Amino acid sequence: MKKSIFYHAGCPVCISAEHDIINLIGEDNVEIVHLGEDRDQLDTAESAGVQSVPALLTPNGNVLHINFGASMADVRG
Repeated sequence: MKKSIFYHAGCPVCISAEHDIINLIGEDNVEIVHLGEDRDQLDTAESAGVQSVPALLTPNGNVLHINFGASMADVRG
């Protein structure tokens, strides 16, 4: 994995964090995954260790949970 992956669910907390992440690390260095719209990525995110969104998966495989917005159970609905 070369880019970080930012997972979110589209809530205001997530959108704000998305903008901050892009400003901090650059749009070319992060893939944005909106789990509310791309639901087939839920299993991938959870397998990587994402427990809540917004979260940033680093190229080293570390998951950084950012300002709790929603648990993965809430995102799954």
